[in-house]
Order: sequence, then structure tokens, then C-alpha cells
Amino acid sequence: MTVIDDLLSSVSPDAHSEPPGELAVGLYWTAVAGPRMGLAATPTDTACCHATEITDVGCLHEWPVGRLTQLLKSDHPLEVTIGMAALNALVPVDEAAGVEWNARDVLLERGRSKTVVTVGHFPFTDVLREVAARLHVLELHPVQGDEPAEAAADLIPQADVIGLTASTLLNGTFEGLARLFPAEALVVMLGPSTPLSDVLFDYGVHILGGALVTDPASALRCVTQGSSMHRVPGLRRFTIARR
Repeated sequence: MTVIDDLLSSVSPDAHSEPPGELAVGLYWTAVAGPRMGLAATPTDTACCHATEITDVGCLHEWPVGRLTQLLKSDHPLEVTIGMAALNALVPVDEAAGVEWNARDVLLERGRSKTVVTVGHFPFTDVLREVAARLHVLELHPVQGDEPAEAAADLIPQADVIGLTASTLLNGTFEGLARLFPAEALVVMLGPSTPLSDVLFDYGVHILGGALVTDPASALRCVTQGSSMHRVPGLRRFTIARR
């Protein structure tokens, strides 16, 4: 069983036979409306002339939301993203078990004077660099100050605090990274793509910082107009921790 298999097993596709109320693949975010609206980051590194068409494109809004989750097993990056957004629309969230809090503050507070490793850049990377004793940013395409992704095996075991996004689930790198998590490190997954699912606690994640959409119409409008989701009305940053 993979982490994706376990996440899919945590929802019941057969119990969600209705098509989505809305499905949109925006420039930065993808949205699927099921029992609630789920989001996932849209991959943006494929030029149109090199793109491969999505399966059943133009008709996906007719698929049951449960069936859309199965796209998480696809080899097509956009299909995987739609699958993750559908999963996030279905994952049951116990709001009494979490708090309305942006998980970036966890990294900033718990990373103070510590060794921090992040997988990719965050909007607050510069601030995190100021408070951490050492910050290592792992990037597939590193720029000045970054470390190449291949350095993960050396750097992650040294970390006191680890921050990563659900893009590691989308691109298939999560399980390899999880095997490197040191037992004493705090591991935080954050961003609107993050499934608010207890399943991820079984893989070494301690804190999940995702999002709950309380105004689907506004969120959908922002998605289709190319929003980066940094400031969207009706989007609640929601955090749950492993007990």
C-alpha cells in the first residue's frame, strides 16, 4: 500500500456518486466541489504545445466525485491534481479537532534557532531564514541559496523542523522523503493542497496545515481568474495536529 492508496481508502468513492458542483483547473489552483470544495496546486511547468490532453476533458464535470479521486493514480500531472482536489472535497474533517491557524506560524515559531529543512520555497522563506539557526531549502530547480533535491538524504536527517507541501504527494516524492524524517524532528505539511487526513500522521507528519473553503463561489472565481490563493475571501487556514 502506498500513501495514495491509504488516502483513497480513507474516503468511500461509492458513497459519492454525484458529479461535482464545479470543476475548474486554474493557472495556479484546481478546484473540485463535492460535499465541500477541495483544492490542489496546478502544475505549471508544461508549455501548451507539449501538453498531453486530460482523459475525458470537457466531460469531467459529469464524473462522480468519487471517481475523480482515482485520477490520483494517473501518470498525467493535471489528472493527479484533479484527483487531489476531489480527494480534498471528500476527506472528512473533524473541525473540533483543529484550529483556524496558518501552519506557517508553526514553522516560524518552532523553527526559531533550529535547523530547518523545507522542500521547496514558501512565500515566507525569507522570514524563516531570519529566525532559523540554519535553513536548507531543497529545490528541483535550485537558485542561489537553495540546495538541490538530491541533497535530501544528507540534509533531512539533520533537521529539527521539516516543512513540505502536498506537492510531494502529487509528484510522488513524499514516501522517499518520509523515510528520511528523523524521529525527533517536527514535520509540518502545509498549503491548501494538504489533505486534512489522519492517514498522513501514520507516515511521520505531525501537523497538517490545509484550508477549508467557506465561500465556494468566491474561491472558484479566484481560481478561474488565476489567483495565487495568498488572499482569497472565504478560505480558512485550518490546522490539525497528531495527538
